[in-house]
Amino acid sequence: MNIKINSLHFKTDQKLDDFITSKVEKLFKLFDSITSSEISLKVDKEKSRENKITEIRLDVPGADIYAKKVSRSFEESTDLAVEALRKQLIRHKERLKN
Repeated sequence: MNIKINSLHFKTDQKLDDFITSKVEKLFKLFDSITSSEISLKVDKEKSRENKITEIRLDVPGADIYAKKVSRSFEESTDLAVEALRKQLIRHKERLKN
């Protein structure tokens, strides 16, 4: 299991890294063929409150699964992205069975 977290133009603290890692590890348990994941954290320059962007890409044999979510905090956008990826993984698993 390879989880890589990138933050653009800022440094994340250990608490945020641990939170993201624990959320992504749940996806690895759901679908054990995931080879790696790459998470990108960005802060949009807009002055709106919802400017925290989380992008997650999962490397799965036969597909690249990707989600990008924006919200008020990185924790919230990570939760939303992981939920979107969970749904995509379930659909991908069903396609593989058929």
